Amino acid sequence: MKEVVGVGLIGYGTVGSGVVRILHEHKEKMERETGCDVVVKKIVVRDKEKERSYPLHGAQLTTCIEDILEDTSIHVVVEVMGGTEEAKEYILRAFEAKKHVVTANKDLLAMHGEELLNAAARNGSDLYYEASVAGGIPILRGLVDGLASDRIQKVMGIVNGTTNYMLTKMTEEGVSYEGVLREAQALGFAESDPTADVDGLDAARKMVILATLGFSMKVAFEDVDVKGIRHVTQKDLQLASQLGYVMKLIGTAEEKDGAVSISVAPTLIPKSHPLAGVRNEYNAVYVYGEAVGQTMFYGPGAGQLPTATAVVSDIVTVVKHMRLGTTGKAMSFASRSKVLQDDSNIHSKYFLRVHMKDETGTFLALTKSFVQENISFDKILQLPLDDENAEVVVVTHSTSKKQIQQVCASLDSQYMEMVSLYRVEGE
Repeated sequence: MKEVVGVGLIGYGTVGSGVVRILHEHKEKMERETGCDVVVKKIVVRDKEKERSYPLHGAQLTTCIEDILEDTSIHVVVEVMGGTEEAKEYILRAFEAKKHVVTANKDLLAMHGEELLNAAARNGSDLYYEASVAGGIPILRGLVDGLASDRIQKVMGIVNGTTNYMLTKMTEEGVSYEGVLREAQALGFAESDPTADVDGLDAARKMVILATLGFSMKVAFEDVDVKGIRHVTQKDLQLASQLGYVMKLIGTAEEKDGAVSISVAPTLIPKSHPLAGVRNEYNAVYVYGEAVGQTMFYGPGAGQLPTATAVVSDIVTVVKHMRLGTTGKAMSFASRSKVLQDDSNIHSKYFLRVHMKDETGTFLALTKSFVQENISFDKILQLPLDDENAEVVVVTHSTSKKQIQQVCASLDSQYMEMVSLYRVEGE
């Protein structure tokens, strides 16, 4: 008779029901992979009477977390309830009860990852969280295991499906920001309060996790330079397209000479770049390794079954560790002290839109602002706005973040106004 590994779920929403579904429908494969019968025994919910979207298949509903924590037949706790403080409390208590934990909670990991991993190690427990970043894409496992022998130099990609869906529709169909936001909310891609997505906060939390794992350095949400898509206009997208670019909300984490920079911002990518073809709610992450070069991880960044697949894969890993007696041996969340790049050492090309008086000497003043900071132009486009004003679009050669900030500060005057500023990556 096969050994039974008991699982307790905290939460039975979209992802929780997907976990039960995969464990039930892929039961034979799970047994082949683990040599065990993996069974969901109890599920903690807030309302036991609520109608469920997927059958429980023998699992018992409860409103009491103690029913899972005190049940010695439950070995793995899966947290898919969301939130931070209550979830953190439950996970820490699960470790104290010598149970292993799998979570999809990116906010929790970004805020308290090191504390939770240290607690897991103290109690000989495993903590896995593949589903916290990019849904069904095995990016965390790829960084930690697949590229373990390499030195990661840069991680760059699309890690928020909502904003990628919105930018795709804005670019391809000419929909306004307000219009595409309403559409995304109607389809369930965006929340009624879309702040976390459209202001880049969700992507920033994921980049904290990726940077911490990629560089083994303890970074925090406050270390991320964050800019969302709220102010992206159709004119920005049209001019970018005219110059050969597509706009994406890109998360970037890069290490140079032992110091890191992390950012999330609307970014222009050449139309020929693989990230430019990542459409709708899909995610993709580029990883630059010193030895391997460039690799890309692509797939659905959200959704019930993609996310649940990542959760169940972590359960499989935990069960294998249990059978081998190697639980609680996970590497530290971060082993290196944090060193952040100075703005003068963060380099990129930039796209700028400037409105200016269309009169003698104004364009010369514009170019002098760039010359004073030793910034040269890669592309330049001048278009009339009306009889008295013109719009100048500039793509610079690579320059530092500090230099471009100083130029922008000098442009706003009675003669010139900077309208948009975006990084250009992938060239």
